[in-house]
Amino acid sequence: MTSGTTVRRTLLSLLIATGMLAACSDDKSATSTSTTSASAPASSAPASSAADTSAATTPQSAAPSTDAKAETTTTAAVPVAGTWTKVDAAAPCQCSDGSPFSYWVHKANPAKVMLFFQGGGACFSAETCDPVAGRYKKAIGADEDPSKLATGIFDRTNPDNPLADYSLVFVPYCTGDVHIGNADHDYGNGLTVHHRGFLNGSAALDTLAAEFPNAEHVVVAGESAGSVATPLFAGLAADRLPKAAITVIADGSGAYPDVPAVNATVGAIWGTSNVIPDWPVNKGMTAADYSIPGLFVQSGKHAPRIVFGRYDYAFDQTQEFFAGIAGFSPDRLIEMIDQNETQIEAKGVTIHSYTASGNDHTILHTPEFYTQTVNGTKLVDWITNLVAGKPDADVHCTACTP
Repeated sequence: MTSGTTVRRTLLSLLIATGMLAACSDDKSATSTSTTSASAPASSAPASSAADTSAATTPQSAAPSTDAKAETTTTAAVPVAGTWTKVDAAAPCQCSDGSPFSYWVHKANPAKVMLFFQGGGACFSAETCDPVAGRYKKAIGADEDPSKLATGIFDRTNPDNPLADYSLVFVPYCTGDVHIGNADHDYGNGLTVHHRGFLNGSAALDTLAAEFPNAEHVVVAGESAGSVATPLFAGLAADRLPKAAITVIADGSGAYPDVPAVNATVGAIWGTSNVIPDWPVNKGMTAADYSIPGLFVQSGKHAPRIVFGRYDYAFDQTQEFFAGIAGFSPDRLIEMIDQNETQIEAKGVTIHSYTASGNDHTILHTPEFYTQTVNGTKLVDWITNLVAGKPDADVHCTACTP
């Protein structure tokens, strides 16, 4: 392998999903939450994947995977701003730098719940994991406080918001592993990163299932790095809530392809290879078989009732960057998006899609969620019908431009 090929594969691995993982604490991690009010929070936008344009070096060998069966203890709930409950998750859940991990719960309609995964870069090498480089979220900070969110799907005062009355479990991002990691990796020179994203997300899913056992509608949504894990957690949510209608909204990761060598490499670094869910459709599969398209396929086959939806900008500047460093022409990004959709549906899983012109990256948290219109169809109306279980036809820019 040439050094150029190594760099391309390593960089592409930043956002390639490589495995489906087992629960953080063998489904025994206990959490405690408190009832909160439904008043609207102050305005702020969640941080996006600013780290998604970082360079990389060839990754070193992976440390052994963290035991996915480890026990956790009851966590403490702390009210935030009178509208949310902060849940401090116990070990082995933690952020990449070893600091504590927390997530948030907002109780509204108990029959409708959204599990939301935040984005924010990735870490897979000594360079990208450098704690002073700022290329990924490594700890819980002010940006991870959802009580500050009040635009896009987080605007509970907008009558057009199909998710306005939903209860919400908000999963911050601080592990550099697109929410699918389960390993401590030694990157050299005293730098060890705790890739516990899946464990953290599983703790949040534990709370969702415990606090909303009679939920009738569950939406699993995410932006950028957070969108990668949405189909995986939708499949796991289907296991927990077998009577609930489940919808996926994946925003900003539709172009990343299935590259088995990259899948296996990241699986070794992040510790995904030994914790694939024990689903019949996964029998005999390895981390090399998984990719972002593969996560949709496997979850869709496992739980056919899941309604999958995705949103992408045709010239998403972040996804274009990764296409270029992976050896693909950025001008072909829209072809890659379309190709992935074709690949997923060729495996028998339907994915509903909305592809718009432009080079922005993600839309769910922005005011444009309500104004975006392609070929006469407003995105908010399209999402409304998707969540209602009555998806419209795919929407695709006809003369896609930046």
